[in-house]
Amino acid sequence: MSKILITGGTGLVGKKLTEMLVQRKHEVAILSRNPKNKNEFKWDISSNYIDENALKNTDYIIHLAGASIADKRWTKNRKQLIIDSRVESANLLFRKVRDLKIHLKGFISASAIGFYGTYTSSKIFIETDNSGNDFLAKVCKKWEAAALQFKNDNTPTTILRTGIVLTKKGGALAKMNTPIITPLGNGKQYISWIHIEDLCLMYIKAIEDNFHGIYNAIAPDYQTNSSFSKLLAKNNNKTYLRIGVPSILLKIMFGKMSIILLKGSRISAKKIEKNNYSFRFSKLQKALSNLK
Repeated sequence: MSKILITGGTGLVGKKLTEMLVQRKHEVAILSRNPKNKNEFKWDISSNYIDENALKNTDYIIHLAGASIADKRWTKNRKQLIIDSRVESANLLFRKVRDLKIHLKGFISASAIGFYGTYTSSKIFIETDNSGNDFLAKVCKKWEAAALQFKNDNTPTTILRTGIVLTKKGGALAKMNTPIITPLGNGKQYISWIHIEDLCLMYIKAIEDNFHGIYNAIAPDYQTNSSFSKLLAKNNNKTYLRIGVPSILLKIMFGKMSIILLKGSRISAKKIEKNNYSFRFSKLQKALSNLK
């Protein structure tokens, strides 16, 4: 049994991960801006504050915190919040761990497949590929650099580059599951997805199996926006319209943020499979059926 401190523990992934860790007899503490439960402790990035009680006897930190990419338009202030909520929070954790002389067994951080750049191409991206040059790529690059401070300080470090997380309630799938389902734009952009159970098991693997390094946390099933939409409609007995939502309309509605809806390339899962991770939900049809 290990003691694990989670940032972003009250979010979509954090809640499920906490539940699965507790089932495996681990002790979980959560950093929150507004702690309510016994295992929740206050932190405030803007004032450089963490309740030091949260860090006592901590074996692992799982860093999930970060302002949502898709909730609001990307204004200048929103972009800075997206960066700071990930980078400055990791910097704060690093300083506190170092100052308190806490010897972690591991630091495990979320990242995103946006690292490779948000565009549609024929390339299948692997972990050793260079980062892209757009906003999300820059966010991920800074995010990972902040996490890798722990590695440079001799703490085993794991980074999971994640795409769309499929869950039964909330998240992207709920937004896509409209009465009439249709592709976005030309529908040719790829959707990189992962079932929430597989993602949580990868975080658990980083704790229980000495699983270190940078990995794409993506199911090995390539789907375009069109093929994904068709399967979703069929699975949920919804009407599917082949005619996509026009790109220009999405750009008007969401501004620069529309790029995450209209672009997407394939991401390889081979590295994580070669490191003995066996997907519970390797095919979209099985994942959607489970989440119905």
